[in-house]
Amino acid sequence: MKIQNYIEEKLQQGAVHITLIDPSRQAPDAAGRLAETAQEVGSDLIFVGGSSGVTQRTLTETAEAVKERASIPVIFFPTGTESISLNLDAFLFLSLLNSRNSQFISGTQSRVAPVLKRLEVEVLSIGYILIEPGMKLGEIGEAELVARDNFWQAIGYSLTAQFMGMSYVFLEAGNGAAQPVPAGMIRAVKRELNIPLIVGGGIRTAIDARRVRQAGADIVVTGTVIETAGYRERLRSILSALKD
Repeated sequence: MKIQNYIEEKLQQGAVHITLIDPSRQAPDAAGRLAETAQEVGSDLIFVGGSSGVTQRTLTETAEAVKERASIPVIFFPTGTESISLNLDAFLFLSLLNSRNSQFISGTQSRVAPVLKRLEVEVLSIGYILIEPGMKLGEIGEAELVARDNFWQAIGYSLTAQFMGMSYVFLEAGNGAAQPVPAGMIRAVKRELNIPLIVGGGIRTAIDARRVRQAGADIVVTGTVIETAGYRERLRSILSALKD
């Protein structure tokens, strides 16, 4: 089954949860265990995303370890690194719409697109929009961050993604952000969109997850929550808040 069809089926049942695993945060075998735990507690997909400084070897070994331990779809999330993985179930074709640098909007994508075509890799096209504070991703992507109270700008970028034919909109506060994307912004964007809305960054608790979901997020991404002790129960509580 194509990954996009899988996601569509999951969305018909309710909110979708994605666990983000950063290869720079732990050894590959530990990443594999994290993926297995995420699947056990109910996560629907895994993102393997390279932050700055991730080597090709680390990325490849992490991807292999995750695939070995998890049977749910594993998708490559190419952010902030020149390393690339094409041996996962799908590839996030991200366009950072509010970057000041065209390389992050379409330049880098134009170089990898012919490879994806020839290898027949499934791609999921995403309009990626960084919201304050943006964190390291904002720096790397040279983003003109959307202010947390500028709902109209968020709507504008989101509709741009939809009108350009992208399959998803992703509002991202940044890995390690103190707070998620504001609920009011999520609600305002969701009212205007006809495509699924992904929200990530700063979602650490069941309360955060429930607030983001109730505001209108179709797909919720968490990452930092799995990087500290006791992550199994915290992740379980987040999943319970999303799925109930």
